[in-house]
Amino acid sequence: MRSLDIAGTGMQAQTTNVETISNNIANMTTTGYKRRRAEFQDLIYQDLRRAGTMSSDTGDLVPAGAQIGLGVRTAGIYRINEQGTLSQTSNALDLAIEGRGYFQVTLPSGEYAYTRDGTFSLSEDGTIVTADGYPLNPNITLPNNAENVTIDQSGQVQYTVSGDGTAQVAGQIQMSTFQNENGLAAMGQNLFTATTSSGDPITGTPQSVGFGSVRQGFIEESSVNVVTEITDLITAQRAYEMNSKVITASDEMLQTLTNLR
Repeated sequence: MRSLDIAGTGMQAQTTNVETISNNIANMTTTGYKRRRAEFQDLIYQDLRRAGTMSSDTGDLVPAGAQIGLGVRTAGIYRINEQGTLSQTSNALDLAIEGRGYFQVTLPSGEYAYTRDGTFSLSEDGTIVTADGYPLNPNITLPNNAENVTIDQSGQVQYTVSGDGTAQVAGQIQMSTFQNENGLAAMGQNLFTATTSSGDPITGTPQSVGFGSVRQGFIEESSVNVVTEITDLITAQRAYEMNSKVITASDEMLQTLTNLR
């Protein structure tokens, strides 16, 4: 019976749905995390009677036909790129992006990665780096005697030194945007890499056209809404149960057939 295979694809789809929801819930406190949503498509259809064919010698056409769907498949898992809540930390090197854009960092391989996680700190030589030690691109280094580090909304990093109140510029933070943000490949560690689907990075300074602004002393919280995720989880669980009941019903029908004499 086709219903066994059809219901099986439904159970597989809801398993993927639950896995996506569980990852959202697991990352509900991850800085800069964007919640994911699984999307599904129906599979091909089998024609039992094709619409538009003739039903008689007089040329009458079948108005609707009869098609049996063969189930469902996962079409994609999309990131919902909505702005997360900004949480104040008062840490001078905690940065949040308000609006579009990603911080650029340099990986040990020399390749670039992109992140919304602005929990930066200083390396042993005063370079601003991520929690995993990856430096911002372009590099920004502060001297040992730097005090009162300030980063304005346009990403300019300034500091003063002891005994001199004159602000000095340490560097300029650059950001990147992409034509298709959902095309970015997640690599873990709150980092993404560009792909053919995302398009090449468009680089610019914060607050310029098409780019968001930088907020010093804030971080962007996860965009996961716990109430929404729990509601989606219950819906997925019920859908899984209904598909399992279809398999049970189909099995009982087959058992009835095998018991006929």
